[in-house]
Amino acid sequence: MKRIRRVNRKAVLKTMMELAAGDANDAVKLAYLGQEDQTLIDKLDLVCLTEFKRSANGAVEVKLADRAAVLVKLLEQLKEEENGGPAAFLQALDQVGTQR
Repeated sequence: MKRIRRVNRKAVLKTMMELAAGDANDAVKLAYLGQEDQTLIDKLDLVCLTEFKRSANGAVEVKLADRAAVLVKLLEQLKEEENGGPAAFLQALDQVGTQR
């Protein structure tokens, strides 16, 4: 049986901000990796990647997190906080952007 990991509200909001501000560059790099480069996958930042398919003929389909939907949910959550709101959201988003 898998162990369930507890997640607090702050961690969830941080992950949502990372999804909203995350780069898609590594998802594109994944599409171009060959069989011999599979060891590089662990080094890619794929937090925004929701689906990846490679067909037998080499076609690649990449689906990323819906940033607009994540932003809407984030704003809803931040409005509920006493000192939250759009200003706190933008400040938190800036902090995520400077950490990259």
